[in-house]
Amino acid sequence: MEAFIEYVLKFGSLNQQQIALISDKATEVELPKDAYYLEAGKIARQFGFMVEGVARVCYYNNKGEEITKYFIEENNILVNLESFDYEIPSSAYVQAMTDCRLIVFSKQDWQELLQTIVGWDNIVHKITSKALLLKIERISPLVAEDATTRYLKFMEIYPSLANRIPLSYIASYLGITQSSLSRIRKNIR
Repeated sequence: MEAFIEYVLKFGSLNQQQIALISDKATEVELPKDAYYLEAGKIARQFGFMVEGVARVCYYNNKGEEITKYFIEENNILVNLESFDYEIPSSAYVQAMTDCRLIVFSKQDWQELLQTIVGWDNIVHKITSKALLLKIERISPLVAEDATTRYLKFMEIYPSLANRIPLSYIASYLGITQSSLSRIRKNIR
């Protein structure tokens, strides 16, 4: 819980009573490797924060191929905002790549925090704006580059992930085959 409070305090100030209320509404959840936090077609019912571990956001294209959009590591929020806020089915899956430890809030508890804590909506707006900018930054530069440049950019964006998750998911994220990724990694070393 400390990691979440530390994270939140970067975006605004809270008094001890407000922090206690947030802590009271939070639930710590263990998500085992390969388990889904959210599945496509289902409505997001929780606002999460990654305390420990790595998850990936993925979808299936029209050919039935699994495509990794991006990864979420420690000290980042874990929520499909559109699904959570508007109660519409998610178009993507969120899957644990490692054993994960999360802080989660139910929709009802999250709404209660928004209605009870003065300024919480402003803090949440700043948190979600940062998360959306980070998401755009992690997706868009990879589209127009050659495979080696995309891999180098991946290593810049996610410096600690290369040894924590299977190469097949990194290859999917980069839009290349696993054998191409192996060749690129071999040539870079």
